[in-house]
Amino acid sequence: MTKPSRLSSPGRKRHARASFTFIAMSAACAAGLSPAWAQTQIAEYIAGEVASPQWGVGFGAITERKPYRDFKDKTLAIPFVAYENSWISVGPPGIEVKLPSAGPVLLRLRARYASDGYESKDSPYLAGMDKRKGSIWLGGAAIWRSDIANLSAELLADGSGNSKGTRFEVQLDRRFSAGSFGFTPRVALQRVDRRYVDYYYGVKTAEVRRGRAQYAGKATANVEAGLRVDYALGPQHQVFLDLGTTRFGSGIKSSPLVSRANQAGVRLGYVYGF
Repeated sequence: MTKPSRLSSPGRKRHARASFTFIAMSAACAAGLSPAWAQTQIAEYIAGEVASPQWGVGFGAITERKPYRDFKDKTLAIPFVAYENSWISVGPPGIEVKLPSAGPVLLRLRARYASDGYESKDSPYLAGMDKRKGSIWLGGAAIWRSDIANLSAELLADGSGNSKGTRFEVQLDRRFSAGSFGFTPRVALQRVDRRYVDYYYGVKTAEVRRGRAQYAGKATANVEAGLRVDYALGPQHQVFLDLGTTRFGSGIKSSPLVSRANQAGVRLGYVYGF
């Protein structure tokens, strides 16, 4: 019997898709995109089953419209390196530990970086505002897999202490295959607490200006929807396109810093797994 090629084995294909997920996550967080999109995971990755340690390299490009008034939209190009084995995944935006799991529910510990926030130079309207820093978020997740869809729930807290906030998210996604193409629609509901909203969208007394009133943040819920399309160029090569939009809740929309209720983004990327 002919020995299967290392490059065409199921584990190799699974790794290519796993590495693809890493570039999606790294690009999203580096650009400060919606957490729901950043945490999207395809079925092969969340299964957490890799036969041996794997590596991946790649790059992505991202552009989006943030909700802040007169914000200078940016397009970023982001390279990445990732590593994964049966117990841990390491790569931008952080680390994920795969806990022992039984049945269809998978458990994870997560530490990841999200570059939410802004600098006053990012918009004329933000002049005089203190810098809002990105943070390392710590917490856990539970993922339930079925033949119909994947359902995940995640709770994270601001480990850097910048906002001192928390985020809770529930997401539903499903990947459909058509030859070398994959299509993954998703929808997510995320609740961010008062501290999070106050830090990133609030206006302190010292920051009040004419046309910029004081604002204390309120807990709110955001809804995100999106579609990712991936295409396998070969056993080790994959490209993807991701389209996503987030509808913010009233706690964010009511902020004087915000001029629109939606945040949309487009992401492109390539990954090589080995």
